[in-house]
Amino acid sequence: MQKILIIHGPNLHLLGLREPDVYGHMTLDEMNAGIKKYVKGKGISLRIFQSNCEGRIIDIITANIKWADFIIINPGAFTHYSYAIRDCIKAVKIPTIEVHISDIKNREEFRKKSVIKDVVISQIYGKGIYSYFDAIELCLKKK
Repeated sequence: MQKILIIHGPNLHLLGLREPDVYGHMTLDEMNAGIKKYVKGKGISLRIFQSNCEGRIIDIITANIKWADFIIINPGAFTHYSYAIRDCIKAVKIPTIEVHISDIKNREEFRKKSVIKDVVISQIYGKGIYSYFDAIELCLKKK
């Protein structure tokens, strides 16, 4: 059984309300339900968390060192400046995939930079919930 830790970063609890033209109308609860439905029957155990706090995200990662085979993280705005999350991902050595709902390469200039990208095994962005699905499939291929 693959054990995947999914972490949603800051403001993802506002999905469905925040800039629906960019992020869509799906709420975080709907997204999590869709992810759980997607993994059914695939031999995957999930833990899903959301936090707006950088330190809490680090705590979640480190609390799951012995449990998680993979991490899928949407770091939200922390993507662009959180060297603390970057260093944590690097330290724990759990294969990690960075995902984004929107296409960060076709947004504001500051959103194009990821300080995390060089410590993750892949970046997947611009596909909405399918960014998460593609990340899950990548985890299954990397068994």
